[in-house]
Amino acid sequence: MHTWPSFRCTRSRYGTRTGTRTPTRAPAFLTATLLTAAALLVSACSSGNPPTSVTGAADVALAALPQSTPSALTPYYTQRLHWHSCGVAGFECTTMKAPLDYAKPGSGDVHLAVARKSATGTGKPIGSLLVNPGGPGGSAIGYLQQYAGIGYPAEVRARYDMVAVDPRGVAHSEPVECLDGRRMDTYTQTDLTPDDQREKAALVAADKTFAQSCGAHSARLLQHVSTVEAARDMDILRAALGDRRLNYVGASYGTFLGATYAGLFPERTGRMVLDGAMDPDLDARRLNLDQTAGFETAFQAFSKDCVRHSDCPLGGKGTTPAQVGDHLKAFFRKLDAHPISAGDVDGRKLGEALATTGVIAAMYDEGAWEQLRESLSSAMRENDGAGLLALSDSYYERGANGRYSNLMMANAAVNCLDLPPAFTGPAQVEKALPEFKKASPVFGEALAWASLNCAYWPVKATGEPHRIEAKGAAPIVVVGTTRDPATPYRWAQSLARQLSSGHLLTYIGDGHTAYGRGSTCIDTAINTYLLHGTPPTTGKRCS
Repeated sequence: MHTWPSFRCTRSRYGTRTGTRTPTRAPAFLTATLLTAAALLVSACSSGNPPTSVTGAADVALAALPQSTPSALTPYYTQRLHWHSCGVAGFECTTMKAPLDYAKPGSGDVHLAVARKSATGTGKPIGSLLVNPGGPGGSAIGYLQQYAGIGYPAEVRARYDMVAVDPRGVAHSEPVECLDGRRMDTYTQTDLTPDDQREKAALVAADKTFAQSCGAHSARLLQHVSTVEAARDMDILRAALGDRRLNYVGASYGTFLGATYAGLFPERTGRMVLDGAMDPDLDARRLNLDQTAGFETAFQAFSKDCVRHSDCPLGGKGTTPAQVGDHLKAFFRKLDAHPISAGDVDGRKLGEALATTGVIAAMYDEGAWEQLRESLSSAMRENDGAGLLALSDSYYERGANGRYSNLMMANAAVNCLDLPPAFTGPAQVEKALPEFKKASPVFGEALAWASLNCAYWPVKATGEPHRIEAKGAAPIVVVGTTRDPATPYRWAQSLARQLSSGHLLTYIGDGHTAYGRGSTCIDTAINTYLLHGTPPTTGKRCS
């Protein structure tokens, strides 16, 4: 079975924008394929009931832009792209320009990195197929060159030019910059379960330092990295590629980006697959609370699996998930007081914060559970924290040289601009703690405090929760997995209902996203749609 990566969708410090320590969701890989890009586990997936909308949000829908191109944008829409070979054999790269501020097109540009792999078939290509793995903050170019451009079904790659653009502020497209590696190490070790006023003050100071650093190093960009602006950039790319309509496959946060494009440009929307869908009608607090419940759902599944193995350090046969959770919390408390050695060349030890991140990282995909058991066993029985530290580093995309990718920085920059903060100060977090702890006895406290990350952002949010209807768009396929830990199934149900041409395709099973994860039924339905334009019958269910 070939598994394609998908990024976290996060709204807080964790994640995957899907919510926690930013970087989300969110993909789900450990080892070479399971932890290159993580996908934040969001809300409990077992419930089929739609979430309660934010007050007033149901009355607000994303308005489509005029079909005619404003004259001030004509130079961008008519630009020529100059391609050159790059990186991996068969791939070409170029740079395109977009206005920094769409309200003032003449005030400056952003330069966006683009990559493609031409259709491999001998017949006439259908056009371009733009792909995005999520995040926000995930490199679409990295995803294309490492996975989509070589791993998507051969029949799809034969008919489409596979294309990716790193969104503004991400990876190769004028990346948002904040803390250096050493200071990021300090930030990622911040205690997210403060025991007293001193520790609360330290947590607030860490969030302020992160935000101020982003403002100091990326002031020009921070006001202009919203999802709406990234979607408008995609329309410029569509025109520069010579396509009448945009064909697109987005995963996790990529579904929000794609749906936003459809809402802004319904008449220009072509064949669009939104896999592991997000609901744009929720506020940041609700997204984070949903994520907290999702982590609990995933942890309970891990717990039931763990106790069936003799090497499970959290209990044996007959141990309940609640007892497993108590054992893990006790381990976290021990690390909070006495961090253990992790064999790190930079002298870092495994404390509660990094251990929590390591466990969260392994929740993204059941294929990581064996690695998590081994890492927990080494840490709990041998005082060796190297395994959990490696999981945490993979989650944060920290290299062996101590440098971090800009995933966390871009994730925060986009999330904090797209929605007002979940909480504006510690008092609001403390008031919400009982609800978060109820959602997840294991992770609730840490995830509540992690949701404070946008409170001190140097730029005020420009977005609000809203419905996306995309009236006039061609059929759009929304894919939901019934037990998706990162993007709850009900989010896909909600988005499919909002979209005027939405077709819900359901996978009855586990894991984050469904396309390319082993279901012949799902893959056949999506491939048929991409190749022939025929969407699956609304309500189609696969297992």
